[in-house]
Amino acid sequence: GFFLNNFRKKLEDPEYRELYVRWLEFGTFTPMMRSHGADAPREIYQFGKKGDRAFDAIEKYIHLRYSLLPYIYSTSWDVTANNSSMMRALVMDFASDKNALDINDQFMFGKSILVSPVTMPMYVKATANGKDSSMIEDFSSTKTKETYLPVSADWYDYWTEEKISGGKRVIKETPLDIIPLYIKAGSIIPFGPPVQYATEKNWDNLEIRIYPGADGKFVLYEDENDNYNYEKGIYSTIRFDWNDKKKTLTINDRNGSFPGMLQSRKFNIVMAGSENSLTTSKSVTYIGKKLITKL
Repeated sequence: GFFLNNFRKKLEDPEYRELYVRWLEFGTFTPMMRSHGADAPREIYQFGKKGDRAFDAIEKYIHLRYSLLPYIYSTSWDVTANNSSMMRALVMDFASDKNALDINDQFMFGKSILVSPVTMPMYVKATANGKDSSMIEDFSSTKTKETYLPVSADWYDYWTEEKISGGKRVIKETPLDIIPLYIKAGSIIPFGPPVQYATEKNWDNLEIRIYPGADGKFVLYEDENDNYNYEKGIYSTIRFDWNDKKKTLTINDRNGSFPGMLQSRKFNIVMAGSENSLTTSKSVTYIGKKLITKL
């Protein structure tokens, strides 16, 4: 994060407000997202109201974090069960790409999402104030950030779903509510329902978003959410396999069980990509037995 004592006026300082928003956006893609600190209020309403730039950006990323809970929870299980890692330097997944070896402002969140956070203020400028100077907001032009997309994979701009070949640097406009996010082709990402807290709604109608362009797999992990029974094997996993050539998604037999497990559920399968605009979709009912669906 950044140090509050650099900003004597705290919330009155536009540079502080922007940095707070940017680091909260960054925090959306970390193992634990929380606003931690002291000596300055951090509630969302301290940053304005709905319709204000900072407020809307904070709200947007809180909602995004909640929607990614099935992906995050499953990735956490992969860390526990398979010695994986959640925040991954690019070299971990693209060791043969020499251009990815020494990048320190991008990372993979899990094995599907490339995050390129904005960590410095972009929308402030100095203005004279008598003999002193102070910072004021300046949204007169939209700033940008450059991001490297590793070779050996195609990528999707998360926000526009534009497909981009790997092995190049791309420039993304970064208004206050946007950080560059790219999804690796072949990814299968489960999205949860809109909620106000983690267990408010069941995961009985998850969106399964497929990013075509390569074969892919994902294991959805679930358990009781609030105890250590998973250490005794009390949990379930469902493996998804995407065949890119055949355009088929296989949802395999569910393995394991736990009290309160959903016996029947719907998966809303969606094909990402600007040519699809998330309109290529199919809803299937899953009762724990293998099924294959074609998109």
